[in-house]
Amino acid sequence: MTRADLMGRLLAFVARLITGAQGHWKGCAPEAVQRIYFANHQSHLDWVLIWAALPGELRTHTRPIAAKDYWTASPFRHWLTREVFHAVYVNRTRTDDQDPLEPLVHALAAGDSLVIFPEGTRSLKGDPMPFKSGLFHLAEQFPQVQLVPAWIDNVQRVMPKGEVVPVPILCTVTFGPPLVRQAGEDKRDFLVRARQAVLALRPRVQ
Repeated sequence: MTRADLMGRLLAFVARLITGAQGHWKGCAPEAVQRIYFANHQSHLDWVLIWAALPGELRTHTRPIAAKDYWTASPFRHWLTREVFHAVYVNRTRTDDQDPLEPLVHALAAGDSLVIFPEGTRSLKGDPMPFKSGLFHLAEQFPQVQLVPAWIDNVQRVMPKGEVVPVPILCTVTFGPPLVRQAGEDKRDFLVRARQAVLALRPRVQ
């Protein structure tokens, strides 16, 4: 077992210890099929929580999307995201001749699953912001890949924006039934429906 494997097991254990990292599967089973998991985005811990909530056999082939400028800013962050999480790096600032989806397309073409946040940035509000077009274009290019919505609950209280020390609070990830593209559906309608699929998984307040 490599040092990266050991670190991965340790981080999964710590994430579950601090947050519980409970995964609830509703209309979708944790199967070893290629998927794009798309979720609401409120914290730097979001993709760590999804990764920890997945069964171990799925983590190996499920790669989170990580902002290159932030996650390569220090040697440890770079090693962690590259060797442990096998992250797909994306540039938050780009030139006109760059395709921001190119790294994601390469990962999907290689058979990997992805964890993405279609809002593009973290939201401090309860509802996710409108989804950007990347999810639509990936679904268009890879129709065989399942699109699985997910709702991450409570993680913003574990690691609020600007904080560096996590607070132990129970968190959950709810995975919903795969979203199926409809014939002739345009980009706007698809993205609205995808956002609604994520919102539908939010726990109801009693």
